[in-house]
Amino acid sequence: MPDPYENLLGFKSALESIAMRPDVATIIPVRDVDVYVLAKYKSDFAAHVATPWPDLETLRQVHDRVELFDIAEDAGVSTPDTRLLDEPTDWNREWIVKARYAILVDEYVDQYGPEQFDSPPKTEYLQPGIEPDYEVLERAMGHRPIVQEYVPTTDEYGFFALYDHGEPVATFQHRQIRGYSYAGGASSFRESIRIPELEETGRALLDELEWHGLAMVEFLRDDETGEFKLMEINPRFWSSLPFSIQAGADFPYYYWLLATDRKDHIDHEYEAGMAGHLLRGELLYLRSVLFEEYDLAEKPPLSQATGDIARTIVEHPRFDYASLDDPRPFIRDLWNAYDEYKHRGTIK
Repeated sequence: MPDPYENLLGFKSALESIAMRPDVATIIPVRDVDVYVLAKYKSDFAAHVATPWPDLETLRQVHDRVELFDIAEDAGVSTPDTRLLDEPTDWNREWIVKARYAILVDEYVDQYGPEQFDSPPKTEYLQPGIEPDYEVLERAMGHRPIVQEYVPTTDEYGFFALYDHGEPVATFQHRQIRGYSYAGGASSFRESIRIPELEETGRALLDELEWHGLAMVEFLRDDETGEFKLMEINPRFWSSLPFSIQAGADFPYYYWLLATDRKDHIDHEYEAGMAGHLLRGELLYLRSVLFEEYDLAEKPPLSQATGDIARTIVEHPRFDYASLDDPRPFIRDLWNAYDEYKHRGTIK
């Protein structure tokens, strides 16, 4: 397959050629670029395969964090205070700066062409009392980013769902205990949970969108109010998918059943209280403790971070990819991570 970072239209053509094969019934989006191409050219793919993913307009609403938060307000879902970078802001408060758009493509950002695709830089944590340099941030992000109220918690909650034209057919929840960074990020250690309020909040948002396909809705829980505050929606399979399957939520199978008109066969019960690790993520967590500094997030001592990882590995020896029976998925995951970081410019 052509690299979408270098040739997005070539990637689309190659993906469509796979869809045209008679032994292919559908395509599963596992990256943001996958679901974008599938949504933008949905009618082309629909001629060959089942298309359980959103249309481009709905996807744009999800990828645009400004519009998404407006929709969340209509759905009664709590969100952090969020505004565009150039809007009036009290810089004495605690803020972060993040991309307005989840991906940078021609449908979202004017300076991009239809053959271009890129991922925006990671979140910036601002020091209270200092007004940031707008031009520097806009240049770094590739567009006008947003500033968002910093929610002081690292306990992230995920609501995972598969929808069929506005109706949920399978859901799952987990609580993230550690991320790739001590400030948060993708999950390296998490546990399966079942919280009615989280289910209600996640469904309210996806119902408002009349969602179709896969979604991972990310929330932070406000320590003071207990509210679940929306962070974003990932409209594809999530990085912790192996853990979801281990807990009993076999979403690839559910997706297949939906794509082949057998959604009535979906039994989406799962076991709450299980926990599991992504070892690569645990290493990244330790790396962040050693080498990274975030003004707003409290860094744990290295001894505590190392001890917590060692203890939970002993207590919960369950891993996304690592297996002595077959080490190849673990090795491949490391290579994929290296390749992704290289594209993002963090490895030269």
